[in-house]
Amino acid sequence: MTEEPLTAELRTPWATPRRLALQEEARHFARDRVLPVADELDPQKAEMPRSLVEEMASYGWFGITIPREYGGMGLGVFEYCLVSEELARAWLSVGSILARGQGLGTQVLDDQRRADLLARSAKGDWIGAIALSEPTAGSDLAGVQTRAVRDGDGWVLTGHKRWAGNALAADFVEVLARTREPREGESRSAGLEPFLVVKERGSFPSGMTGHVIDKIGYHGFLTWDLELDGVRVPDSDRLTGLYGDEGSDQDEGGFSSVQRGLNIARVHTAARAVGVARGAVEDTAAYLQEREQFGRPIAQFQALRFALADMAAQVEQARAFTRQVAHWLDEGVPCEREAAMVKLLATEMAVQVTGQAMQLHGGNGYTTERRVERYWRDARLTTIFEGTSEIQRRIISDRMLPARAPVS
Repeated sequence: MTEEPLTAELRTPWATPRRLALQEEARHFARDRVLPVADELDPQKAEMPRSLVEEMASYGWFGITIPREYGGMGLGVFEYCLVSEELARAWLSVGSILARGQGLGTQVLDDQRRADLLARSAKGDWIGAIALSEPTAGSDLAGVQTRAVRDGDGWVLTGHKRWAGNALAADFVEVLARTREPREGESRSAGLEPFLVVKERGSFPSGMTGHVIDKIGYHGFLTWDLELDGVRVPDSDRLTGLYGDEGSDQDEGGFSSVQRGLNIARVHTAARAVGVARGAVEDTAAYLQEREQFGRPIAQFQALRFALADMAAQVEQARAFTRQVAHWLDEGVPCEREAAMVKLLATEMAVQVTGQAMQLHGGNGYTTERRVERYWRDARLTTIFEGTSEIQRRIISDRMLPARAPVS
């Protein structure tokens, strides 16, 4: 595994000693600990071992964005993306598991319990799964039909969820459900709220069953299709202010907080896409020097050198934009349009760069003997999850143009 020099980071306006140290720590961990595990387990479609997750927790990375008073690192989205890029360079799913910490599943009503859960989250001892999408509600989250019905001092959840990564291994599953139908004049999202389904690792609670979705990539996680049939949740496990939505409309607060959280998730996805594409660039640079044809390394052929140069430039461009938007999020600057832009551009870039990397590997790129096919499979997903490229284009254009006329 060749690596880009960390010294290049010193030329960026973002460089601080702490950030550079954090990046170097994550990069060495990705190279020495994650990459060998990925090479062994990804072909088996296996889960990342719990021991690897515990090693990540020992660095404090599950609490990057959690305040210091709760045992977190007290840093921002920028540092969160910085570490995630490094880990995703080795294995996309390892760059993703960090999102299951960072205070996810902690916004309960009781202050003391919230503090306790934040401390557990920071330690990597409260790692969750998210069940938002359904067979008929993916990009259109306002179409969620899973029901939450009041029953005494709690709620009963019934419905069908899809694409719940890490659900079985998690300490909890965060479920978006409908508590009521929208009233006249309200948006379709009114009545949607997130609920915390607490569970034991390695099993589902009473009323929840599921089966594994067989994916072509993004291994390291098992991704679940879940059936909820009378899952009981106490009222204390109804989540509010999930992503810090102070001041949001009470009826739409749960849904709005999910939407705000998706802005961070989109920038996080851009960082992961940059990491995957960077892996393809670095491995291709090594391969071009290793492979010989016509009596010399193919790295000496100008067409291949220029292709590699284009790939590297695209990665750097996407990385710079990702860091800019992460900085804006940390500064509280409204940037929903820009979050959609960077998610769109970085993930489409990753597909293009990893595809070109396979081409430059020739026939060897179309085998499982090289990592490049893993990068290609994983990059393809980044244009789909956390909002497809088409959804990002809609978000961007809707903020640039007048409202669209209703479809007749």
